[in-house]
Amino acid sequence: MKKVIVVAGATGNLGGKIVDALLAKDVEVRAIVRLETDADKIEALHKKGVKVFQVDTKDKVEISKHCFGAQCMVSALAGLEETIIDAQKVFLEAAIDAKMERFIPSDYSSDFTNLIDGQNRNLDLRRAFHRHLEKQPIKATTIFNGPFIDLLTTDMPLILFRQRRILCWGNPDQIIEFTTTRNVAEFTAEAALDNDTPRYLRIAGDRLSCRDFVKLLSELTNSQFRILRPGGIGLLNFVIKLTRFFSPSEKVLYPAWQGMQYMRDMMEGRIIFQKYDNDRYGNIRWTSVREFLMHEKVGKTK
Repeated sequence: MKKVIVVAGATGNLGGKIVDALLAKDVEVRAIVRLETDADKIEALHKKGVKVFQVDTKDKVEISKHCFGAQCMVSALAGLEETIIDAQKVFLEAAIDAKMERFIPSDYSSDFTNLIDGQNRNLDLRRAFHRHLEKQPIKATTIFNGPFIDLLTTDMPLILFRQRRILCWGNPDQIIEFTTTRNVAEFTAEAALDNDTPRYLRIAGDRLSCRDFVKLLSELTNSQFRILRPGGIGLLNFVIKLTRFFSPSEKVLYPAWQGMQYMRDMMEGRIIFQKYDNDRYGNIRWTSVREFLMHEKVGKTK
């Protein structure tokens, strides 16, 4: 008999990859989506073999009806307080009412257990949800994976291609963990089917410092990259406060100051993992930063 996994957020980027990874394991996947979800996205899930249920996501009774018989709920929701706290609470309560054994919250981030409250809005929301989650009668598993490698060529201002610089605040030898969304999805699918997971699992597809990036990008592009260090962590904290004051953007998921908060946390050294769980499931091939950049054709023409 197939195992049944319920996915919240299946139409998103990471959620869709988690669905694909689960389907590859011959699992019955149920997707709970909002009433207003685009019809094309629902049809795409149907074609993959996913059982899709459109519901009022504020109605835990309606959600719970589609969760009976499932072993685990995987949340891949993205958003601010109304999503990460309010909506996840509803999904969590529905999972408990349906007698599900396990819940994987939508964390998929750097390890925020050692961060300071009030310094990273988005991770503070996840910690707030955790405080609620810890009190519930269900086994939970959080997956920490560091920043997504995929962001290196898009939204993460670390590699400044045109300037041939690596932006560094603080210590250029500080190690930062990176993992592709595909590897995160593969690991999450494994964890969803594993009844013996600990409370936290930590993975990293690769580990590099700013100096490592200088060497790597210089090799890949055949041109000399250098470190651009505007200042230390103290100056970055001041810039974050100033940017947030003049452009608060509190309803935006990733305003400029939020990106700076992530950058500060990466380079401050509070989030480095002490142990890794990469080897827990032996069939995952981890993608390195080098492999990702080469696949993205980062080179002389970039």
